[in-house]
Amino acid sequence: MIISIRGATTAENTKEDIINNTRHLLEEIIKSNNFEINQIISILFTCTKDLNAAYPAVAAREMGMVHAALMCAQEMDVTGSLPLCIRVQVTVTAGIPQKEAKHIYFKEARALRPDLISE
Repeated sequence: MIISIRGATTAENTKEDIINNTRHLLEEIIKSNNFEINQIISILFTCTKDLNAAYPAVAAREMGMVHAALMCAQEMDVTGSLPLCIRVQVTVTAGIPQKEAKHIYFKEARALRPDLISE
């Protein structure tokens, strides 16, 4: 079964912070949804325009995601939207239905989808 898992976090505009926060987000998505890196088909990353010090996909490659398709794009610049935000959509073969996927939101990005946050 193929599902998509979403998540987001915020970071400072430094290479280290973008990569570290992206890595933390991906690690938690994998752990919370109980799948392995080799089950990832693709990951779409978006960043707000104020994050340009590094590609978030670098974190995925450093984690060993060398066969999954990775794509980085700039998030739409909507007035009043959350700044310094990294969003991900992970497409994965998983043993759970889409409705059971655990979407992960960290830091200020928790405000994006409070309906998906479980304490």
